[in-house]
Amino acid sequence: MSIRPLHRAWWVAFAAFFALLGAAGFRAAPGVLIEPLHAEFGWARSTISAAVSVNLLLYGLTAPFAAALMERFGMRRVAGCALLVVALGAGGTVFMTASWQLVLCWGILVGLGTGSMAMSFAAMVTSRWFVRHHGVVTGVLTAAGATGQLIFLPVVAHVATGYGWRTASLVIAGAALLVVPLVLGLIRNHPADVHTTPYGAEASEPVAAPTPTGGSAKRALSVLRSAARTRTFWLLAIGFAICGATTNGLVNTHFVPAAHDHGMPQTTAASLLAVIGIFDVVGTVASGWLTDRVDPRWLLGGYYTLRGGSLLLLPELLGNAVQPSMWAFIVFYGLDWVATVPPTVALCRRHFGMAGPIAFGWVFASHQIGAGFAAVGAGFVRDQLGSYQLAWYIAGGLAMVAAICSVRIRTPEREQEIRESRDHADTDAA
Repeated sequence: MSIRPLHRAWWVAFAAFFALLGAAGFRAAPGVLIEPLHAEFGWARSTISAAVSVNLLLYGLTAPFAAALMERFGMRRVAGCALLVVALGAGGTVFMTASWQLVLCWGILVGLGTGSMAMSFAAMVTSRWFVRHHGVVTGVLTAAGATGQLIFLPVVAHVATGYGWRTASLVIAGAALLVVPLVLGLIRNHPADVHTTPYGAEASEPVAAPTPTGGSAKRALSVLRSAARTRTFWLLAIGFAICGATTNGLVNTHFVPAAHDHGMPQTTAASLLAVIGIFDVVGTVASGWLTDRVDPRWLLGGYYTLRGGSLLLLPELLGNAVQPSMWAFIVFYGLDWVATVPPTVALCRRHFGMAGPIAFGWVFASHQIGAGFAAVGAGFVRDQLGSYQLAWYIAGGLAMVAAICSVRIRTPEREQEIRESRDHADTDAA
């Protein structure tokens, strides 16, 4: 019996997984460098957090333009160049002597590089290469972010503690360079480039690759203008902004220093974040499976509600040792961490069609805007009050707001009915 060769889509997804894995790991690393940088340079945590905020903002704001660039120049070229920019930014930090250089290297360069391989990249891979198992593959690629955190945070924390933060930065730069050959060798921009069809497609002939139209910035802004006229876009954007604030902005950036405030060793706290990464893989893949079967709006509402409750409890769980209650939080928060991505991608695809990946890029930009505000805001709260407690409570309340926004999203059919009803009313009035 002959063995059927693996569909090319799976090789593309494999390379995309490692690119996204690296991007998430590189972007998340500053969380464990806050204390070493504070100790060496004496910079305030809010100053260091400002660089992290720039990183988070650019990570999100780059995404829709990167998606448009990928439409015009191809996923392979954009992802390869992005990895080189990350290596330049991470490597450049070893020469810095002032805080503005941290903003330039880790904020701007690493932010631009990792933003070009953000979740809109995953959305484009799945939209172009997969018809069957779309939700599951989206979940797996989203989980790459958790795996990157799982791999890099303990390594970076260990290297920074044992050999200094400069060595840790060089490790990140080297890792980014190692991913480049994998991206260039395996990723192709469209199934038509290799004379095949998307995985699960019924067509017997390869689908023609889309023809690039206009400038990348023009295309990204055109999609934004169109999407911004809809109620769905703003509800998704508000919810995802809060999602970013409660994950990348707050927990990913400030959990390690917050735990350290309670006497927990930095390496132990970083390892807890890595465990969040383990369970994030499970939660995100499961969320992708559920997204193929359950209304994504209700999934988002449930995820945000549970997240808000867990954040309200976190201040009582932090201590100098890891208690069973903290393990329960870590497992639960890991399952919920980016489980929001597959249903959000599905809603963008459902409401915005072929423009879905770019529309999701703009929604993801709101995610990182929320993350940026939370990163600098939590640092300010810590500097002013000497504790992160208020930041946890605010984040918990905002997550409940995100849940309300999610369940208020209308189905495309309902939106069409409302538009037709308004059109009839306008006609009658005329």
